[in-house]
Amino acid sequence: MTVLEEQVDAAESGPAGPTYPAWRGRFPYNEIISLLDVNRPFNLAESTSQDLTVGDVLDLAGLETLRGLKLGYGRSAGAVELREEIAKACKVPADQVITTQGTALGLFLLAFEVCRPGDEAVLVTPCFPPSRDCLLGAGVAVREVRLSFENGYQLDPDELTASLSPKTRLVSLASPQNPSGVRMSRGIVDKLLALLESRAPQAILFIDETYREATYGNDAVPDSFAGLHPRIVTGASVSKALGAPGLRTGWLTVADADLRARLVVAKMNTVICGSVLDEALATALLRHRDSVLAPRRRLLAEALAKLAAWCEAERERVEWIRPDGGALCCLRLRADKLGSASVSRFWDLLPGHELQLASGAWFGESDRVFRLGFGYLPSRRLGPALAALSTVLDAAAA
Repeated sequence: MTVLEEQVDAAESGPAGPTYPAWRGRFPYNEIISLLDVNRPFNLAESTSQDLTVGDVLDLAGLETLRGLKLGYGRSAGAVELREEIAKACKVPADQVITTQGTALGLFLLAFEVCRPGDEAVLVTPCFPPSRDCLLGAGVAVREVRLSFENGYQLDPDELTASLSPKTRLVSLASPQNPSGVRMSRGIVDKLLALLESRAPQAILFIDETYREATYGNDAVPDSFAGLHPRIVTGASVSKALGAPGLRTGWLTVADADLRARLVVAKMNTVICGSVLDEALATALLRHRDSVLAPRRRLLAEALAKLAAWCEAERERVEWIRPDGGALCCLRLRADKLGSASVSRFWDLLPGHELQLASGAWFGESDRVFRLGFGYLPSRRLGPALAALSTVLDAAAA
């Protein structure tokens, strides 16, 4: 048994999962890691759209084109062809792109490089747990700016004012957000940039755009914030909208040449380079992004409509914030219908009904809130999964 398994075995279980009073890791433990090990038939916890298969991507790449691929080291900045495809989508020069093993590694390298002892980062929460924990693992002092369910997880730039100072080196947020799917406007970003100019002149604004292209039906895809301003660094990957998290291929766009060079060296000294096979497959996927994304957007629109109808039917017990993008959103158990004991029963009952949800506590929210992923299950199973969720609500309230 590993040390982690021993810790898990000894942990006390709660509604949001086990706690680890003796945890000594440099990176905080978060129960979201369970999603990598458990996949119940009614998995409403995942935030991706449906997974592509290797065959799907090989059909795009062409098997014969891969046979001659040499499995030597790649470039630390990333394969030229891949960076060119990313640059087209983000509308920046290819030399401003650095590939990373997922967006989370990109944020970690960014924080590790730009922050020194005594420096601070400002993080907008709730957020994807590694977005917070990689900052802490890098030894950065983190100031959280908490958005609220009541305000629809909308960011008021003035709320950051008290957290910004000349010691701030990094401000991190996502658009669309994880877990809520709420998107930021260009006007909000402009106000943030003005705030940084006056209160944190050395700070970088990191914007995680992982869900940017996960729109619904024929909805327009917003432009990337890449290239909007020299102090903006964006991150994204093929994991969410494109359904290929197993390729572990993400990227940063970095306008500042000095910072870009430092990040390439940081990547060289941690992972050397990306997998040449993963990057070749990701290149093929991005070359065919339109044909891959179009049917996925239709499926997301259909799934969102089903979820909206369910939320309306369950409006006396559940409230939700309709997402702007992504395959995910936040729901909350109504306090006037389900007290604290009912919330605990709710979480305890889920496994018996083959259900998975992502607890709000993982993201910095209450366990009365949960992230529901509506794009991961095949269409034929989403309805039964939501019906099972209603059954759990019945039992939890009893």
